[in-house]
Amino acid sequence: MAGRFAPRPTLPHSPKGVGGTPMPVRGGHVAVPAGVPRQAAGPGRVREWVPDGPLDLGLVLGPLRRGPGDPTFRATPDGSVWRTSLTPAGPGTLRVCAYGGGVRGEAWGPGAEWLLERLPELLGAADDPSAFVPRHRLLASARHRRPGLRLTRSGLVLESLIPSILEQKVTTDEAYRAWRLLVRKFGEPAPGPAPARMYVMPAPRTWALIPSWEWHRAGVDNKRASTILRAVRVAARLEQAVGMEPGAARARLELVPGVGPWTSAETVQRSHGAADEVTVGDLHLPGIVGWALAGDRDADDAVMLELLEPYAGQRHRAARLILLSGRVPARRAPKMPRWDIGQL
Repeated sequence: MAGRFAPRPTLPHSPKGVGGTPMPVRGGHVAVPAGVPRQAAGPGRVREWVPDGPLDLGLVLGPLRRGPGDPTFRATPDGSVWRTSLTPAGPGTLRVCAYGGGVRGEAWGPGAEWLLERLPELLGAADDPSAFVPRHRLLASARHRRPGLRLTRSGLVLESLIPSILEQKVTTDEAYRAWRLLVRKFGEPAPGPAPARMYVMPAPRTWALIPSWEWHRAGVDNKRASTILRAVRVAARLEQAVGMEPGAARARLELVPGVGPWTSAETVQRSHGAADEVTVGDLHLPGIVGWALAGDRDADDAVMLELLEPYAGQRHRAARLILLSGRVPARRAPKMPRWDIGQL
């Protein structure tokens, strides 16, 4: 949920980002064109899956994208969503497209079978939207307008943890730029017929060997770089957390110095599809939730949690619906200044 969801009104049309790619609406939504998916060049493994209800690919997979230039994520004009992942079986590329009432997944690379096996969970099959009972008109309206919202479960911890660490205490532009530069320079090209300039994130050992000056050039300060280095040294133990309950997984992540409640929540929301793990310690979220539910733009974490208490078990979903509603307070101060330490 994080500082990347800066308070600004929802736009009727998604603005364009890097390379003309639509930027996400607040709340983690990627505009996926309603095109006719073309047959991808090159043989790949295929899986067909039919969800048991409405499914919006942009809403479900949007939180996995880290900015419009994310080299591990691409939404193409034919209505497909492409992702790369470093799976336990190796690097893989996944292409997902919706047609009629079904979904088609194609995958390439050593991790192809792993990605297709977990395709339903990635698209929210383990999520239960019916468990959410709106108790506020705004939330009822937001849910009605977004029937295809399901919470993704990626099944991978490090691919959400590292970019979440990069987003600590900086602007979204800085964090997205750092992720983009590091993955493109130290990752490997995506397997299969993926769109141009798509890469798989580096392996833990590669992260550990990145020289200090490359972190600096990417605008990553020593504190965040050191946290990532500590995390990748225990990568296997952290990936095991995907088999734990979200609360226990967060506790394991927070054993890494530099990983706190904000970062652990941002991670398990994606890796576990955790419906109740609301982000605390965020710069904007308490004020947005306070404004939407009680007209209190000065709400802090304690007030936010009190307002979300009626949604216990579904607090993360409630917060996402609030962000997707576009009801946010107007800015009263300039944005946080952007500092590029790579220029020092």
